[in-house]
Amino acid sequence: MILVTKILLLFGFFVVVTLVQIGCTRKLSAPVKLKKKLFSPANKALSKQVQQLKTFLQQNSEYNNSIAFLIDMSVPSGRNRFVVYDVQTDSVLDKGLVAHGSGSEKRKNGHLTFSNTLNSLCTSLGKYAIGNSYQGDFGKAYKLYGLDSTNNNAFNRDIVLHKYDRMPYNEQPDDICLSYGCPMVHPAFFTRLESMIDASEKPILMVIYYGTTS
Repeated sequence: MILVTKILLLFGFFVVVTLVQIGCTRKLSAPVKLKKKLFSPANKALSKQVQQLKTFLQQNSEYNNSIAFLIDMSVPSGRNRFVVYDVQTDSVLDKGLVAHGSGSEKRKNGHLTFSNTLNSLCTSLGKYAIGNSYQGDFGKAYKLYGLDSTNNNAFNRDIVLHKYDRMPYNEQPDDICLSYGCPMVHPAFFTRLESMIDASEKPILMVIYYGTTS
């Protein structure tokens, strides 16, 4: 009888210890889940740009206030750094690869360089209004109008949103091809952007920024 009692006590102790361990394990797993929800530096930069964009849209009602395109040039070109953003729901609707200008490859301290100068072949940072479409060297493309002092030569520089057949569609481990300063995307991604642009009653804004310094 004494032996049975001891066995039952040991079994009860084992069950209690096991339940405590399970409880501890669940508690310790919580920070891991929370950690996944923390903003990465790129997302913090995106959040900052979105807030600035919302302020601009509140003051300028002539632009589409539901959807915007945002491009973070601090992200490697082999990554999906072109984001279609729903301004109303604060969510990413789509994303894809986008090339930057060959002139921006003149790196300083490991960063891209940017210019608003004619014939520089550089990407220009700032807000753009997406204008009318036309048939260019790469098929259908959209005129871009720079709205800031850093990109107000975009129209005169023939900086446009266009597609290119040799652009990769999926993310790449290395940098992708370069443009003459234009935001250049894969044809399939362009088709999705095209449907949004053409359906919009007001011009859609596109913001090109450098995340770590914006």
